[in-house]
Amino acid sequence: MNDSDYKVSDHSNIIIPLRNLVALMVATSMAVIAYFNIENRITQIEKDTSVVNKEVEMNSEFRVKWPRGELGALPDDAEQNIRLLYIERKLTYYDEELEKLRLKLEKIQLKQIEGEE
Repeated sequence: MNDSDYKVSDHSNIIIPLRNLVALMVATSMAVIAYFNIENRITQIEKDTSVVNKEVEMNSEFRVKWPRGELGALPDDAEQNIRLLYIERKLTYYDEELEKLRLKLEKIQLKQIEGEE
């Protein structure tokens, strides 16, 4: 073998069997398809992770603000609050009336004690 057998130029010929050429093309195509499928899957997972993180953040905010009443209240809660306020007012009224009756009872008892003496 001499040096002229290994010279490469734009006129060089490469001999490759057709089945090997087809196999290389199929392998390259499969590699490209696999790459884009993996890239697409990674993108989808990143998007899903972003959505989940946003939902967790919103849930955390809801968990803190809902009990404080910063996010509003349900209609049932409003009705319940109205009923509780009504009961509180009634209890306050009854406490005041009971205190008045106690004072009257004490006066009557004092009058009875003074009358016995």
